[in-house]
Amino acid sequence: MEAFPVINMEMLNGEERGATMEMIKDACENWGFFELVNHGISHEQMDAVEKLTKGHYRKCMEQRFKELVAAKALEGVQTEIKDMDWESTFFLRHLPVSNVSDFPDLDEEYRKVMKDFALKLEKLAEELLDLLCENLGLEKGYLKKAFHGSKGPNFGTKVSNYPPCPKPDLIKGLRAHTDAGGIILLFQDDTVSGLQLLKDGQWVDVPPMRHSIVVNLGDQLEVITNGKYKSVLHRVVAQTDGNRMSIASFYNPGNDAVIYPAPALLEKEAEKDQVYPKFVFDDYMKLYAGLKFQAKEPRFEAMKNVEASVNMGPIATA
Repeated sequence: MEAFPVINMEMLNGEERGATMEMIKDACENWGFFELVNHGISHEQMDAVEKLTKGHYRKCMEQRFKELVAAKALEGVQTEIKDMDWESTFFLRHLPVSNVSDFPDLDEEYRKVMKDFALKLEKLAEELLDLLCENLGLEKGYLKKAFHGSKGPNFGTKVSNYPPCPKPDLIKGLRAHTDAGGIILLFQDDTVSGLQLLKDGQWVDVPPMRHSIVVNLGDQLEVITNGKYKSVLHRVVAQTDGNRMSIASFYNPGNDAVIYPAPALLEKEAEKDQVYPKFVFDDYMKLYAGLKFQAKEPRFEAMKNVEASVNMGPIATA
């Protein structure tokens, strides 16, 4: 297996730029994942986020997890559990409207650190989208605009802990899925592994690296690039030792953003018909909510059927 793609963002500022852009292109086309180092977010800030997140879990979440999930999930179970995940999680919303200030049981320091971290990640996500535009031959800002909708993008953070699991062969930390949205930036534990992606039919570990940010592409980028870039199945394997921290920030289209393959890419592939549907992001999310842990292709097909019925509408009633 070739090495997992690690991109040094400092290399974008010098004569290595061309080679680095090529590495990003290859990662987007062949992996759907890559890992960033020297991404501009300070080590001090990341250390503060990690320390406060782990402290918050111990203080506010650990006992609840033991009572609600751990005690019930594996009691007397002999076969694999397919309808549940071994994770403790909460979700913070940043855009279009933040709920961080009124989220219960976060102390003031943690609130402030998470707000600052989210601002840095938002900027990094937009920078990455422009790098993807450059590689795709799209005008700068195209992807950001495609995600904008009437109120700007959706941006939120899922904070997860994956506690030690006594029977990791019977339950996944998080079952295999592709991400529904746009571009995902993950700050993961650098000592406890568990995140894997599917490549060429094999599960491959996403290596834990100190102070790195793991990036993966969601279903919406697959649609906009008409399949040139793909969202990739990934999962979290539960571990018997160690508590794995995972802070995943999702930069997604706005609810009413209309998502469809970029016309400039379709022109370049004149011989290839448009493969992917056109839809409103919120409609896709409603469908995804019930089908997250199933293959993505039927979701795209369902959206095509919606598109066909919408397109037929005016003709039928004329």
